[in-house]
Amino acid sequence: MNALMEKIKTKKAVIGVVGMGYVGLPLAVEFAKKGFTVYGIDLLEEKINMLKKGKSYIIDVKDSEVRECIKKGNFIPTTDYSVAKKTDCISIAVPTPLQKSKDPDISYITSSMNSIRKYLHKDMLVVLESTTYPGTTRELIADEIEKEGYKVGKDIFVAFSPERVDPGNPKYNTKNTPKVIGGITKKDTDLSLALYGQVIEKVIPVNTPEEAEMVKLLENTFRAVNIGLVNELAIMCHRMGIDMWNVIDAASTKPFGFMPFYPGPGIGGHCIPLDPMYLSWKAKMYDFYNRFIELSSDVNTNMPRFVVGKVAEILNKRKIAINGSKILLMGMAYKKDIDDLRESPSFEVYHLLKEDKANVSVIDPMVNYFIDERGTHKKVRVLNTISEKELESYDCVILLTNHTKFDYKWYAKHSKVIFDTRNGFKGISSKNIIKL
Repeated sequence: MNALMEKIKTKKAVIGVVGMGYVGLPLAVEFAKKGFTVYGIDLLEEKINMLKKGKSYIIDVKDSEVRECIKKGNFIPTTDYSVAKKTDCISIAVPTPLQKSKDPDISYITSSMNSIRKYLHKDMLVVLESTTYPGTTRELIADEIEKEGYKVGKDIFVAFSPERVDPGNPKYNTKNTPKVIGGITKKDTDLSLALYGQVIEKVIPVNTPEEAEMVKLLENTFRAVNIGLVNELAIMCHRMGIDMWNVIDAASTKPFGFMPFYPGPGIGGHCIPLDPMYLSWKAKMYDFYNRFIELSSDVNTNMPRFVVGKVAEILNKRKIAINGSKILLMGMAYKKDIDDLRESPSFEVYHLLKEDKANVSVIDPMVNYFIDERGTHKKVRVLNTISEKELESYDCVILLTNHTKFDYKWYAKHSKVIFDTRNGFKGISSKNIIKL
């Protein structure tokens, strides 16, 4: 341990980051900027080739940062797991999606560990960052390492540190977002704190990996449940003729005991739609059923159907059938001013409208296309701009994602009718704007 600690403190430790996505790439670049030698490992050759050319595909990492790190020799992108034998510390930041049954899909963690295990050596630190259920680090990382004959906490050190990434956030990034760390033993935690403390301003130790795993699930379950609450209240207020957005604004003036959450067409991103289901799945093994999680998931995942039902109602009042209607969706990303399409509710709205035989187009200033995963599996073109004449031809415009690049007053002026699910047209007075 002492030798590894010295390497970390003197920045002589060689680091491997598995998974060059929204978590792994920013982390790898931060370590490289601090002078560490970092291997960025990902099996997708397209990603690695882009990085080798100094191109970033992540909104929070600049091309110039990638180029500078590669030029200095501190960042080495590769598809070859054998570089793990050269590393002293490895962070695993691979996807953890859900299966169709909403059971956790931990295959990426398992696959990564299977690739790493043949290159394990003494005085090595392995940190899992992928969001998962409590017990994963111990079961899939520590236990597998000990099957190779090493003693965790003595020969090889293991910890869990949940990622906290908010793509496109102008204030909080990898460096200034506090990081929670829980090791199998105190030695594992101390080494992990020393490592991440080199690039992150504040690191917070907890007692076990299970506590650290639970921290991440609590954070996102908290958001999912509260978003489910305001979505349900928004539907109720719609029936009662009450403006939910005004209610939230007024409630937000209370200086204590209230935190604003906002309704929308559903929830998206990697964390909020998925992470609570990991906890719910694990809890069932202990004969415990998370009613709040299940209820909020039901409300949130059914919001796209409410949106489409409302659109049908809007069109019906104008004597237009949804079958054959021309509809424009504003925004494909799951939140404003990013190009991240993961779990975006816009997909479900799009598919439901297509099932009802509507002619659907999509405009998003930051997205050029998306893959239609139902039926054709082909690229669907996304408009980046639209003319006045084209906009006026649509029977209904649906705002699904806010973007600062949208000229809301112009859309309000030239659209026949707008269904605003995000309150993007706030402050614009028009009879043709209908709020969620």
